[in-house]
Amino acid sequence: MKNKVQLITYADRLGDGNLASFTDILRTRFDGVYEGVHILPFFTPFDGADAGFDPIDHTTVDPRLGDWDDIAMSWQSRQFQDVLKRGEESEYYPMFLTMSSVFPDGATEEELAGIYRPRPGLPFTHYSFAGKTRLVWVTFTPQQVDVDTDSAEGWEYLMSIFDQMGKSHVKYIRLDAVGYGAKEAGTSCFMTPKTFALISRLREEASKRGLEILIEVHSYYRKQVEIAAKVDRVYDFALPPLLLHSLFTGSVDALAHWTEIRPNNAVTVLDTHDGIGVIDIGSDQLDRSLKGLVPDEDVDNMVETIAANTHGESKAATGAAASNLDLYQVNSTYYSALGCNDQHYIAARAVQFFLPGVPQVYYVGALAGANDMELLKRTNVGRDINRHYYTTSEIDENLERPVVRALNALATFRNELSAFDGDFSYAADGSTISFTWNDAATSATLTFTPSKGVGADNTQPVATMTWRDAAGEHSSDDLIAYPPVVHTK
Repeated sequence: MKNKVQLITYADRLGDGNLASFTDILRTRFDGVYEGVHILPFFTPFDGADAGFDPIDHTTVDPRLGDWDDIAMSWQSRQFQDVLKRGEESEYYPMFLTMSSVFPDGATEEELAGIYRPRPGLPFTHYSFAGKTRLVWVTFTPQQVDVDTDSAEGWEYLMSIFDQMGKSHVKYIRLDAVGYGAKEAGTSCFMTPKTFALISRLREEASKRGLEILIEVHSYYRKQVEIAAKVDRVYDFALPPLLLHSLFTGSVDALAHWTEIRPNNAVTVLDTHDGIGVIDIGSDQLDRSLKGLVPDEDVDNMVETIAANTHGESKAATGAAASNLDLYQVNSTYYSALGCNDQHYIAARAVQFFLPGVPQVYYVGALAGANDMELLKRTNVGRDINRHYYTTSEIDENLERPVVRALNALATFRNELSAFDGDFSYAADGSTISFTWNDAATSATLTFTPSKGVGADNTQPVATMTWRDAAGEHSSDDLIAYPPVVHTK
């Protein structure tokens, strides 16, 4: 994976609603800014449950978006439809998990209560298999049926996806919510030893096809560190809430501790198509005696501060207030979570870009987007607050905003300065933390002092930068007014 800034986006929400338009937007508006693109589900149907995370076929591009040249299993898939019709007589019956797949002799109340699920209730829904009612395993929504990764049929299907990706010159694939991918009776069915074995097996098969694997899972921070040792790349989901914590409290202690222990083979993010994770810095959801990166009280205060900064919008989109319930995320754009404070936002992006790893910027974040309350009201899907549809004219308007111009300049700087392929170091001193990159020809240091600007209404810059390039020494005490630029001579 190239050590350059990437964009993460839907194919239909940045431009005129298809892959061709999206590609044109990238080439004409973000040239040099984003050197890679993570396209969120573009399979049929791309507009299904949870914005495309219930594909009928993982090997086919939705023709409404384009095809492969442009470039979790659904209950509507032909395989599952065949199971609904023929039941256990279907050749695809072993592909899909039912309660009896994991608990053939039945389950006790204690065993069922011990299953971890990021939604209220048990992970089962009723489906009729050839007229017989069955409890089908659905970790997320009733439309997203879990594949049995232990069955030959389920594994064959997964490998067919890998084969198609390899043939289509895809280099990197993300395993979404893989922490729930292996089920075993008597366990939480989340991030168990069996899960790690599954991840290792998937990585081995991906490598045979020239694919690099990125793991997506929200969990206790020590589990993220453990996962990173077994995969190519892992998301740094602790960073977004830690930066919010620093900007809300003025403290860099937890951020400094995470910088010391975090995996460097990470993809760094502040925002994604999901909400802002809080489970990633709190105590272990399955064992509260295992303390988090910050006290649980601080996590609660952070959630309340986001609600205050968004004037209650995040509460309207999170938990029982909206469908697609999340127990571990706050639904809001990152920009809105910061009270639309430009200085706080650009400082957070700068820290993201300076930490070791490959930075990804979500398309809404790329335009410093605020919460889309109209879309939320229309769909009542909490995550849609952070899934705005940008027209080409909207994109052009936002590109003129100083904070967006500064972000684009910062990304270009990150891509062009060779020091970011050199040696990294950091230093924490009281309320300040600095991050430095060096190579033989260039260097850059970011100094982050969130205590200078606590409060959403405080517009004091909280990040400064110095750097050295072919033209000499440079500095900026305001990354929006004076964004960094790499001089060639």
